[in-house]
Amino acid sequence: MRSLVSLGVLALLCVLTFYRAGLDVVKTLSPQGCRMSWMSPSYVLQAGLNTSWTPLASRYSLFLYREVGWEGPVELRGSPVLFIPGNAGSSHQVRSIASSATRQYFSSPYHVSPAFEPGPQQPVDFFALEFNEDLSAFDGHTLDAETDYARAAVDYILSLYEKPTSIIILGHSMGGTVAVSLLPHPNVSALITMSTAQTLPPARLDRRIDSILARNLQILREDPTPVLSLCGGATDLLVPAESCILPVPEASGGVSGPYRRTVFTSALEGAWTGVGHKEMVWCHQVRWRVARAAIEVAAVAGHPPEVRGQVLDRWLRDGHVPPTPVTDGYKDNLDLRALRPEEVQYSDALLLRGPTQPRTYLLPVPEVPAQSSSPFVLYMSRGSIAPVSPHHPLPLRVSVYLCPSSAHTPCTRLVPTELKLVPEPVPGKPFPVPDEGSDESEGVVVFVADIAAGTSEQHQHVAVTIEGADGRGWLTASFVHNEPAVNDLGMVALGGVEDRYPSKFTPREDSIPEPALRLIDSVQGVTYVEGTHNMYRCTLAAASRAYLRPH
Repeated sequence: MRSLVSLGVLALLCVLTFYRAGLDVVKTLSPQGCRMSWMSPSYVLQAGLNTSWTPLASRYSLFLYREVGWEGPVELRGSPVLFIPGNAGSSHQVRSIASSATRQYFSSPYHVSPAFEPGPQQPVDFFALEFNEDLSAFDGHTLDAETDYARAAVDYILSLYEKPTSIIILGHSMGGTVAVSLLPHPNVSALITMSTAQTLPPARLDRRIDSILARNLQILREDPTPVLSLCGGATDLLVPAESCILPVPEASGGVSGPYRRTVFTSALEGAWTGVGHKEMVWCHQVRWRVARAAIEVAAVAGHPPEVRGQVLDRWLRDGHVPPTPVTDGYKDNLDLRALRPEEVQYSDALLLRGPTQPRTYLLPVPEVPAQSSSPFVLYMSRGSIAPVSPHHPLPLRVSVYLCPSSAHTPCTRLVPTELKLVPEPVPGKPFPVPDEGSDESEGVVVFVADIAAGTSEQHQHVAVTIEGADGRGWLTASFVHNEPAVNDLGMVALGGVEDRYPSKFTPREDSIPEPALRLIDSVQGVTYVEGTHNMYRCTLAAASRAYLRPH
């Protein structure tokens, strides 16, 4: 008896040790920058999904989410969205995303937000499946049963709306596996999986699950429905990052494959944090973007899959795909002759702290050697370069043009090779901020455009036009000399071996002119030491972490 007690105590200590070790892994990797989400939830049982629809009606159930005090309890108002929980999950996990969708669409109870009025967007009705915490990760037959019930639920939900109606499906963890298994379906407009293993089962205990994933991979290669996978990265201790990645279908006959996108939350613009497995459904920086994507995709449900994919890219961006150009309300050309002399200023490099006046700055295009290029790089804090900006940007707006040598020919918009939003961490403080993360107004817009050889013969300047300046924010811009960077590692490190980067790689730190380093440090409250060229520190303050960019 005493030995059994000792074994029990030892087992308990082992469990506690492994649990603490798992918690320490997340803290060691990075603080989790997730703001807590709040809501006033209610769940309306859909009793109409009975045994006449599926024999599984006595085992599982379907609920309609409603935000108490913001919308009517029963009536259906817009487009349907179905949430599918994962292993041991609950229908109540829908509440964070569904609440955000309601509170974004309505600025106050029953009053549509000005952002959606007038417009094609409608409110969305969130439905959620209840699997009674079934362990679908360990049993393939349970996963098949959940798929059968989910398919019946989709048909039932669509029967509640006028035809034609499409549905968006969100799946968390194994719920994402169920969601992919529902394809092909003519009325599914888009699918978003969250913390879902796409290629390998999280627990290899049942061969049936392997066959389900193999079938899903074939579906993902062929079905045209847009699919986006949100991954928490190393912070997700249940789903390895590699297995969360969607396979990218190969192009055939010059036609690109169906939309497949994998976005890690550490790269998700505005989030920039690893997210744990359970936290994926309530992390504010993630949930409001998923909710907004659902609202916007529902508005274009009748459009081709490519259009729906562009909407997903807009609201769930990681910067690896160039944004869709915006034309409405923006000038494609700039006539310098129409500007007053005091509105134009010449400069070799641009360095502005708290601009207060609208102005156009002309930067001379350098002579570029043959077979080379000179990237033009611009960083701007919390402003907008259409269509990229923080969600709540400053009024500060910038447009970039390429101006010809002839003054009689208007400048044309300079097309970027990179246009993305990167974080703006505060030196000396952890990033992301634990339990808080990034605010919707934070971020640095990065604009990069390659100026090819021979351009200086036909084009004399790059014009940077600033509007909406109110004394907040900062901006720095210059041309980068695309030369090899040499780093002597020293005798101790590698026996005096000299490390030379190939010419096609240039450290991004060189993008910031030397005077800008002092300004950026002063903006962030960091003391600049003359003669110290700590590029990583300065670039962190200016425009997130430095990295090597292939040209």
